[in-house]
Amino acid sequence: MPGVRILTESELRACVHLDLAAVEIVAEAFAALAGGKVAMPPILRLDVPDHNGEVDVKTAYVPGLDGFAMKISPGFFNNPKLGLPSTSGLMVVHSAQTGMVKAVLLDNGYLTDVRTAAAGAVAARHLAPEGPVRAGILGAGTQARLQLRALALVRSITEARIWARSPEKAQTCADEMTAELGVPVAAEASAEAVVRQSEVVVTTTPSRAPLILKEWLHDGLHITAMGSDAEHKNELAPDVLTRADRFVCDRRAQSARLGELHHALASRAVDGSFPVTELGDLVSGTAPGRHERSEVTVCDLTGTGVQDTAIALHALASAAAAGAGTTIET
Repeated sequence: MPGVRILTESELRACVHLDLAAVEIVAEAFAALAGGKVAMPPILRLDVPDHNGEVDVKTAYVPGLDGFAMKISPGFFNNPKLGLPSTSGLMVVHSAQTGMVKAVLLDNGYLTDVRTAAAGAVAARHLAPEGPVRAGILGAGTQARLQLRALALVRSITEARIWARSPEKAQTCADEMTAELGVPVAAEASAEAVVRQSEVVVTTTPSRAPLILKEWLHDGLHITAMGSDAEHKNELAPDVLTRADRFVCDRRAQSARLGELHHALASRAVDGSFPVTELGDLVSGTAPGRHERSEVTVCDLTGTGVQDTAIALHALASAAAAGAGTTIET
Protein backbone atom coordinates (compact mmCIF):
# COMPACT_ATOMS: atom_id res chain seq x y z
CA MET A 1 0.00 0.00 0.00
CA PRO A 2 1.24 3.53 -0.73
CA GLY A 3 2.33 5.66 2.19
CA VAL A 4 0.33 8.55 3.61
CA ARG A 5 1.92 12.00 3.68
CA ILE A 6 1.37 13.90 6.94
CA LEU A 7 1.68 17.68 6.82
CA THR A 8 1.57 19.97 9.84
CA GLU A 9 0.22 23.49 9.97
CA SER A 10 3.71 24.99 10.01
CA GLU A 11 4.72 22.98 6.96
CA LEU A 12 1.57 24.00 5.12
CA ARG A 13 2.05 27.65 5.99
CA ALA A 14 5.55 27.47 4.52
CA CYS A 15 4.39 26.21 1.13
CA VAL A 16 0.84 27.58 0.67
CA HIS A 17 0.22 31.31 0.59
CA LEU A 18 -2.60 33.73 -0.14
CA ASP A 19 -1.37 34.82 -3.56
CA LEU A 20 -2.60 34.99 -7.13
CA ALA A 21 -1.82 31.29 -7.60
CA ALA A 22 -4.26 30.43 -4.81
CA VAL A 23 -6.84 32.80 -6.29
CA GLU A 24 -6.56 31.09 -9.68
CA ILE A 25 -6.87 27.63 -8.10
CA VAL A 26 -10.11 28.65 -6.38
CA ALA A 27 -11.41 30.42 -9.50
CA GLU A 28 -10.87 27.24 -11.51
CA ALA A 29 -12.77 25.28 -8.86
CA PHE A 30 -15.76 27.61 -9.19
CA ALA A 31 -15.65 27.29 -12.97
CA ALA A 32 -15.64 23.50 -12.65
CA LEU A 33 -18.63 23.70 -10.30
CA ALA A 34 -20.50 25.77 -12.88
CA GLY A 35 -19.81 23.07 -15.47
CA GLY A 36 -22.27 20.78 -13.72
CA LYS A 37 -20.06 17.68 -13.42
CA VAL A 38 -18.69 18.24 -9.92
CA ALA A 39 -20.09 15.91 -7.25
CA MET A 40 -20.60 18.03 -4.12
CA PRO A 41 -23.00 16.83 -1.41
CA PRO A 42 -24.69 19.19 1.05
CA ILE A 43 -22.65 20.26 4.06
CA LEU A 44 -22.81 17.91 7.03
CA ARG A 45 -23.26 20.06 10.15
CA LEU A 46 -23.02 19.14 13.80
CA ASP A 47 -23.93 21.68 16.50
CA VAL A 48 -22.53 21.37 20.02
CA PRO A 49 -24.65 23.98 21.83
CA ASP A 50 -23.39 23.13 25.32
CA HIS A 51 -19.99 24.51 24.35
CA ASN A 52 -20.97 27.08 21.69
CA GLY A 53 -19.51 24.84 19.04
CA GLU A 54 -20.20 23.65 15.53
CA VAL A 55 -18.51 21.25 13.12
CA ASP A 56 -18.84 21.31 9.33
CA VAL A 57 -17.79 18.50 7.00
CA LYS A 58 -17.34 19.46 3.34
CA THR A 59 -16.12 17.59 0.27
CA ALA A 60 -16.31 17.53 -3.51
CA TYR A 61 -15.08 15.38 -6.37
CA VAL A 62 -13.93 17.23 -9.48
CA PRO A 63 -13.63 15.11 -12.63
CA GLY A 64 -10.11 15.20 -14.00
CA LEU A 65 -8.41 15.71 -10.63
CA ASP A 66 -6.52 12.79 -9.16
CA GLY A 67 -7.80 13.30 -5.62
CA PHE A 68 -10.52 14.80 -3.46
CA ALA A 69 -10.55 16.21 0.06
CA MET A 70 -12.76 15.57 3.06
CA LYS A 71 -12.58 18.54 5.42
CA ILE A 72 -13.54 18.53 9.08
CA SER A 73 -13.89 22.10 10.34
CA PRO A 74 -14.79 22.77 13.99
CA GLY A 75 -15.62 26.22 15.30
CA PHE A 76 -15.86 26.47 19.09
CA PHE A 77 -16.46 30.09 19.94
CA ASN A 78 -15.83 29.93 23.68
CA ASN A 79 -12.28 28.79 23.03
CA PRO A 80 -10.63 32.23 23.28
CA LYS A 81 -11.68 32.31 26.97
CA LEU A 82 -9.67 29.10 27.36
CA GLY A 83 -6.65 30.48 25.54
CA LEU A 84 -7.43 28.42 22.43
CA PRO A 85 -8.27 29.47 18.85
CA SER A 86 -11.92 29.36 17.81
CA THR A 87 -11.24 27.26 14.73
CA SER A 88 -9.21 24.14 14.07
CA GLY A 89 -9.62 21.07 11.88
CA LEU A 90 -7.94 19.06 9.17
CA MET A 91 -8.31 17.81 5.61
CA VAL A 92 -7.94 14.22 4.43
CA VAL A 93 -6.97 13.77 0.77
CA HIS A 94 -8.10 10.57 -0.95
CA SER A 95 -7.15 9.12 -4.30
CA ALA A 96 -9.92 9.68 -6.82
CA GLN A 97 -9.00 6.36 -8.47
CA THR A 98 -8.91 4.06 -5.43
CA GLY A 99 -10.32 6.03 -2.49
CA MET A 100 -7.15 5.31 -0.52
CA VAL A 101 -5.89 8.05 1.80
CA LYS A 102 -3.06 9.98 0.17
CA ALA A 103 -2.43 12.63 2.79
CA VAL A 104 -3.59 14.12 6.07
CA LEU A 105 -3.29 17.91 6.21
CA LEU A 106 -3.21 19.02 9.86
CA ASP A 107 -3.79 22.65 8.97
CA ASN A 108 -5.92 23.78 11.94
CA GLY A 109 -8.10 25.74 9.56
CA TYR A 110 -5.26 27.53 7.74
CA LEU A 111 -6.16 26.15 4.30
CA THR A 112 -9.80 27.09 4.87
CA ASP A 113 -8.68 30.62 5.71
CA VAL A 114 -6.68 30.81 2.48
CA ARG A 115 -9.36 29.41 0.20
CA THR A 116 -12.04 31.61 1.81
CA ALA A 117 -9.98 34.74 1.27
CA ALA A 118 -9.14 33.63 -2.27
CA ALA A 119 -12.87 33.28 -2.99
CA GLY A 120 -13.30 36.87 -1.82
CA ALA A 121 -10.69 37.92 -4.36
CA VAL A 122 -12.50 35.99 -7.11
CA ALA A 123 -15.76 37.74 -6.24
CA ALA A 124 -14.09 41.16 -6.17
CA ARG A 125 -12.33 40.57 -9.48
CA HIS A 126 -15.69 40.09 -11.23
CA LEU A 127 -17.97 42.38 -9.19
CA ALA A 128 -15.99 45.20 -7.58
CA PRO A 129 -15.74 48.49 -9.49
CA GLU A 130 -12.73 48.74 -11.78
CA GLY A 131 -9.85 50.97 -10.83
CA PRO A 132 -8.85 52.30 -7.40
CA VAL A 133 -11.34 51.58 -4.61
CA ARG A 134 -11.95 52.45 -1.00
CA ALA A 135 -12.31 49.24 1.00
CA GLY A 136 -14.34 48.47 4.09
CA ILE A 137 -14.10 45.46 6.38
CA LEU A 138 -16.56 44.44 9.09
CA GLY A 139 -14.70 42.34 11.64
CA ALA A 140 -11.14 42.43 12.92
CA GLY A 141 -10.09 38.79 13.10
CA THR A 142 -7.97 36.58 10.88
CA GLN A 143 -10.39 36.59 7.97
CA ALA A 144 -10.74 40.38 8.11
CA ARG A 145 -7.01 40.71 7.54
CA LEU A 146 -6.95 38.03 4.86
CA GLN A 147 -9.89 39.49 2.95
CA LEU A 148 -8.20 42.88 2.81
CA ARG A 149 -4.99 41.25 1.57
CA ALA A 150 -6.98 39.26 -1.00
CA LEU A 151 -8.75 42.38 -2.26
CA ALA A 152 -5.37 44.06 -2.67
CA LEU A 153 -4.37 41.26 -5.08
CA VAL A 154 -7.11 42.19 -7.56
CA ARG A 155 -7.84 45.88 -6.94
CA SER A 156 -5.83 48.97 -6.10
CA ILE A 157 -6.89 50.06 -2.62
CA THR A 158 -6.54 53.77 -1.90
CA GLU A 159 -7.71 53.56 1.72
CA ALA A 160 -9.60 51.18 3.98
CA ARG A 161 -11.89 51.31 6.99
CA ILE A 162 -12.49 48.65 9.63
CA TRP A 163 -15.28 48.23 12.15
CA ALA A 164 -15.55 45.59 14.86
CA ARG A 165 -17.56 45.22 18.04
CA SER A 166 -14.30 45.69 19.94
CA PRO A 167 -12.88 49.15 19.11
CA GLU A 168 -9.50 48.02 20.45
CA LYS A 169 -9.35 45.06 18.07
CA ALA A 170 -10.45 47.25 15.17
CA GLN A 171 -7.68 49.75 15.92
CA THR A 172 -5.06 47.01 16.22
CA CYS A 173 -6.17 45.51 12.91
CA ALA A 174 -6.13 48.93 11.25
CA ASP A 175 -2.64 49.68 12.50
CA GLU A 176 -1.30 46.32 11.33
CA MET A 177 -2.87 46.58 7.88
CA THR A 178 -1.67 50.16 7.42
CA ALA A 179 1.88 48.97 7.99
CA GLU A 180 1.47 45.92 5.77
CA LEU A 181 -0.36 47.43 2.79
CA GLY A 182 1.17 50.90 2.87
CA VAL A 183 -2.20 52.65 2.56
CA PRO A 184 -4.24 54.42 5.24
CA VAL A 185 -6.44 51.99 7.18
CA ALA A 186 -8.67 53.54 9.86
CA ALA A 187 -10.88 52.09 12.58
CA GLU A 188 -14.44 53.38 12.39
CA ALA A 189 -16.97 53.75 15.20
CA SER A 190 -19.86 52.21 13.22
CA ALA A 191 -20.56 49.73 10.47
CA GLU A 192 -22.67 52.39 8.77
CA ALA A 193 -19.67 54.70 8.43
CA VAL A 194 -17.68 51.90 6.81
CA VAL A 195 -20.40 51.08 4.28
CA ARG A 196 -21.20 54.66 3.32
CA GLN A 197 -17.54 55.51 2.68
CA SER A 198 -16.48 52.39 0.76
CA GLU A 199 -16.83 51.00 -2.76
CA VAL A 200 -16.06 47.44 -1.64
CA VAL A 201 -17.18 46.04 1.71
CA VAL A 202 -16.42 42.55 3.05
CA THR A 203 -18.23 41.19 6.10
CA THR A 204 -16.20 38.64 8.09
CA THR A 205 -18.14 37.99 11.29
CA PRO A 206 -20.24 35.21 12.89
CA SER A 207 -23.00 37.73 13.58
CA ARG A 208 -26.49 36.46 14.35
CA ALA A 209 -28.12 39.81 13.54
CA PRO A 210 -27.76 42.00 10.43
CA LEU A 211 -24.81 44.37 10.38
CA ILE A 212 -25.64 46.15 7.10
CA LEU A 213 -28.95 47.88 6.42
CA LYS A 214 -30.51 48.62 3.04
CA GLU A 215 -30.59 52.39 3.54
CA TRP A 216 -26.79 52.52 3.85
CA LEU A 217 -26.21 51.16 0.33
CA HIS A 218 -25.15 53.55 -2.43
CA ASP A 219 -24.41 53.49 -6.14
CA GLY A 220 -21.16 51.78 -7.06
CA LEU A 221 -21.04 49.56 -3.97
CA HIS A 222 -20.03 45.91 -3.91
CA ILE A 223 -20.54 43.76 -0.80
CA THR A 224 -19.06 40.33 -0.21
CA ALA A 225 -20.66 38.61 2.79
CA MET A 226 -18.72 35.55 3.93
CA GLY A 227 -19.69 35.13 7.58
CA SER A 228 -23.14 33.58 7.22
CA ASP A 229 -22.36 29.87 6.85
CA ALA A 230 -25.03 28.49 9.19
CA GLU A 231 -28.76 29.03 9.49
CA HIS A 232 -28.46 31.19 12.60
CA LYS A 233 -25.81 33.53 11.18
CA ASN A 234 -26.83 36.71 9.35
CA GLU A 235 -24.81 39.78 8.32
CA LEU A 236 -27.11 41.49 5.81
CA ALA A 237 -30.62 42.77 6.42
CA PRO A 238 -32.88 40.68 4.15
CA ASP A 239 -33.97 43.68 2.05
CA VAL A 240 -30.34 44.45 1.19
CA LEU A 241 -30.73 41.82 -1.52
CA THR A 242 -33.67 43.72 -3.03
CA ARG A 243 -31.51 46.85 -3.41
CA ALA A 244 -28.81 44.96 -5.32
CA ASP A 245 -28.71 45.09 -9.10
CA ARG A 246 -27.05 41.69 -9.00
CA PHE A 247 -27.01 38.96 -6.33
CA VAL A 248 -24.28 36.35 -6.69
CA CYS A 249 -23.40 33.42 -4.46
CA ASP A 250 -21.01 30.49 -4.50
CA ARG A 251 -23.83 27.92 -4.55
CA ARG A 252 -27.51 28.84 -4.75
CA ALA A 253 -28.74 25.83 -2.79
CA GLN A 254 -26.33 26.54 0.06
CA SER A 255 -27.12 30.24 0.22
CA ALA A 256 -30.82 29.39 0.29
CA ARG A 257 -30.25 26.86 3.06
CA LEU A 258 -27.88 28.69 5.38
CA GLY A 259 -26.64 31.93 3.83
CA GLU A 260 -27.95 35.43 3.25
CA LEU A 261 -30.49 34.20 0.68
CA HIS A 262 -31.92 31.94 3.40
CA HIS A 263 -32.81 34.95 5.55
CA ALA A 264 -34.21 36.93 2.63
CA LEU A 265 -36.46 34.01 1.68
CA ALA A 266 -37.51 33.33 5.28
CA SER A 267 -38.50 36.98 5.80
CA ARG A 268 -40.25 37.07 2.42
CA ALA A 269 -38.13 39.98 1.29
CA VAL A 270 -37.67 37.86 -1.86
CA ASP A 271 -39.32 34.71 -3.19
CA GLY A 272 -38.20 31.68 -5.15
CA SER A 273 -38.19 33.64 -8.41
CA PHE A 274 -35.50 36.03 -7.14
CA PRO A 275 -32.66 36.06 -9.71
CA VAL A 276 -29.46 34.44 -8.46
CA THR A 277 -26.17 34.03 -10.30
CA GLU A 278 -23.51 31.59 -9.13
CA LEU A 279 -19.93 32.82 -8.94
CA GLY A 280 -18.72 30.00 -11.18
CA ASP A 281 -20.87 31.34 -14.01
CA LEU A 282 -19.02 34.65 -13.80
CA VAL A 283 -15.64 32.89 -13.81
CA SER A 284 -16.54 30.65 -16.74
CA GLY A 285 -17.97 33.58 -18.71
CA THR A 286 -21.50 32.21 -19.00
CA ALA A 287 -22.79 35.18 -17.00
CA PRO A 288 -21.46 38.76 -16.93
CA GLY A 289 -19.86 40.45 -13.96
CA ARG A 290 -20.38 44.11 -13.13
CA HIS A 291 -21.96 46.01 -16.02
CA GLU A 292 -21.47 49.59 -14.83
CA ARG A 293 -19.58 51.31 -12.04
CA SER A 294 -22.86 52.62 -10.59
CA GLU A 295 -24.32 49.15 -9.98
CA VAL A 296 -24.86 47.72 -6.50
CA THR A 297 -23.73 44.10 -6.28
CA VAL A 298 -23.81 41.55 -3.47
CA CYS A 299 -21.98 38.22 -3.27
CA ASP A 300 -22.73 35.65 -0.57
CA LEU A 301 -19.94 33.14 0.13
CA THR A 302 -21.02 30.21 2.27
CA GLY A 303 -17.94 28.10 1.54
CA THR A 304 -18.00 25.06 -0.74
CA GLY A 305 -16.41 21.64 -0.75
CA VAL A 306 -15.02 22.25 -4.23
CA GLN A 307 -12.84 25.02 -2.76
CA ASP A 308 -11.53 22.59 -0.15
CA THR A 309 -10.61 19.93 -2.69
CA ALA A 310 -8.91 22.55 -4.84
CA ILE A 311 -6.80 24.08 -2.07
CA ALA A 312 -5.96 20.68 -0.56
CA LEU A 313 -4.60 19.34 -3.86
CA HIS A 314 -2.73 22.60 -4.40
CA ALA A 315 -1.22 22.26 -0.94
CA LEU A 316 -0.26 18.63 -1.48
CA ALA A 317 1.43 19.42 -4.79
CA SER A 318 3.28 22.39 -3.29
CA ALA A 319 4.44 20.30 -0.34
CA ALA A 320 5.63 17.50 -2.60
CA ALA A 321 7.62 19.98 -4.69
CA ALA A 322 9.22 21.36 -1.52
CA GLY A 323 9.87 17.93 -0.06
CA ALA A 324 7.78 18.83 2.97
CA GLY A 325 5.92 16.45 5.24
CA THR A 326 6.43 12.99 6.65
CA THR A 327 5.34 9.82 4.90
CA ILE A 328 4.08 6.98 7.07
CA GLU A 329 3.27 3.39 6.11
CA THR A 330 -0.15 2.14 7.13
